[in-house]
Amino acid sequence: MADPAADILAHKLKEHSRLNGEDVTALERLTYHRRLLQPNEDFIRQGDKPDVAALVLSGMVARYHLLNNGGRQYLSFNIKGDLPDAQSLFLDRMDHAVCAVGAVELALMPHKEITRIFERRPAVGFAIWRETLIDAAIFRETITNNSGRATRIRMAHLFCELFYRAHASGLSEGNTCSAPLSQIQLGEALGMAIVTVNRTLQSLRRARLMEFRHGILTVKDWKRLVAAGDFNPDYLHLKREVKV
Repeated sequence: MADPAADILAHKLKEHSRLNGEDVTALERLTYHRRLLQPNEDFIRQGDKPDVAALVLSGMVARYHLLNNGGRQYLSFNIKGDLPDAQSLFLDRMDHAVCAVGAVELALMPHKEITRIFERRPAVGFAIWRETLIDAAIFRETITNNSGRATRIRMAHLFCELFYRAHASGLSEGNTCSAPLSQIQLGEALGMAIVTVNRTLQSLRRARLMEFRHGILTVKDWKRLVAAGDFNPDYLHLKREVKV
């Protein structure tokens, strides 16, 4: 029987790419080594030269830059089905770190096996390459969000993205999804002081747009939250329409 990790990977890549049966079979033949991570545990550090690529099987991971003062700038978040370090297939050395947000299970796939698939099944190679390009699109949106939007819009946009991506991947339950972030991590992702994070969360809650408690995001009014966050999901480049 195929490893369930292969099904998770194929499902994710099909969100934005076309794969046929032989492409999926090639993914099923990959070796998947399981690894469990504790909250805040790194599995990639700046300067590493990985020889495996990670697939998120459960939980959430965060990509970040470590600052000289010990702080972090979170760049993006990855959920089940994502390949948070696919760039390591194409770069010699990692220029950022990736850590667990809450408990996480990964499947690690040897680079040499993936690159062999690229030669035999170009559609798989294009799909993984497209995955890295979508990551880059998310980075660009993060830059715009953090530098060009007011604090309330900035936070609403991030929560829209987290919910929309979870919903597209079948990870939401009704109007809720897991977002196991602390207020400190929200501040480091959005460039806000902790007092500003708290005040902005209260503002969104009072407006009855959303609730965020104990790592659970509850959307109260999706259309108004989208408007509040100036959110347009086109940068996620999904091939099918996602109705929320």
